[in-house]
Amino acid sequence: MRPKTRILGLGELRFKTINPQGEKNTMKSNDYELSAVEYIWLDGRKPTQEFRSKSRVLPIERSKKVGIESFPDWGYDGSSTWQAVGDDSDLVLRPVYFCEDPVRGPSNYVVLCEVFEGDGKTPHPTNKRANLRRVMEAGGSKFEPWIGFEQEYTFFQGPMPLGWPEGGYPAPQGPFYCGVGAEVAFGREIVEEHLMTCLEAGLCIFGINAEVMPGQWEFQMGYRGITTEVLDPLSISDQHWVARYFLCRIAEKYEVGVSFDCKPVKGDWNGAGMHTNFSTKDTRNPSGGFAAIEKAIERLSAKHREHIKVYGYGNEDRLTGLHETCHISEFKYGVANRGASIRIPRSVAENGHGYFEDRRPGANANVYEISTYMVSTVCGID
Repeated sequence: MRPKTRILGLGELRFKTINPQGEKNTMKSNDYELSAVEYIWLDGRKPTQEFRSKSRVLPIERSKKVGIESFPDWGYDGSSTWQAVGDDSDLVLRPVYFCEDPVRGPSNYVVLCEVFEGDGKTPHPTNKRANLRRVMEAGGSKFEPWIGFEQEYTFFQGPMPLGWPEGGYPAPQGPFYCGVGAEVAFGREIVEEHLMTCLEAGLCIFGINAEVMPGQWEFQMGYRGITTEVLDPLSISDQHWVARYFLCRIAEKYEVGVSFDCKPVKGDWNGAGMHTNFSTKDTRNPSGGFAAIEKAIERLSAKHREHIKVYGYGNEDRLTGLHETCHISEFKYGVANRGASIRIPRSVAENGHGYFEDRRPGANANVYEISTYMVSTVCGID
């Protein structure tokens, strides 16, 4: 793999502008700084949306605190991203979340955007975040939902997962989960750099670990025991997408691909999921929390088919009833049961309140859609 590189920031550069009279003005570096801003969004690819991004250099006033209003709307060619036709292709990128960009260095930013139609008012059909906003505004926020995601993914180098022998198979599953050592852990340089990048960017990353299949890893986003952190579905879903973006971007430097396929290798190998941890103020309440969890699971059972439809393309290849999954056509739950649709952690059962884990979502699912369905079903928002 290629060695790590780093791009220097633009913040200390001076720059010149030309005013309407044609005179050159030098803007002092202590008044403004030039920032490289990466606008990222989700395209219209089917069956699974992917990232698109482009860079813009913006003058940021030093005297003002950087906020989402520091980043203007921007346009792009939707006909090149499966989101528009050529004779009416202008779409609008509207910034909704930003963070510092540790890959480029200080004073540079990554900005996550929603996609709007050319009128700047109508959310594009591929804008799944807009649906989540509606559900939260329609009453979901009153339940104070928290969400977290356990994102599994697989590194590929060429046609084979990273670390697999060319034209063959590695040893059977067993030593790779949370494994340590060059013979069982493949791609750790990327994973470690990703972890530190997310921490520097201020994302709510919870942890990382090697997964059951060689070349497969996981990172977790969500509750870290810090009560002041914002854990609502919109905030965590935004941060999760940015974390996925950083992962793909860092892997580029090592010439390694990142697959979110639900079943990246056919056969007797674990698939890749995105277990989703969910709670509300009722399930977290020491008085009656477990009863609220059971009520939430009952509602999820009644909506099983609707959820499966948005829980990832090719998920039927993963949810077979084997490899720590429940069959896609079944719904069951249990305490400490990793072969169930919904797992209640043992500690939650003992304490009588807390969260539960939906083990059905696949690795390539859209977290905005997962969040939308979890909030609408559990909180009863139509």
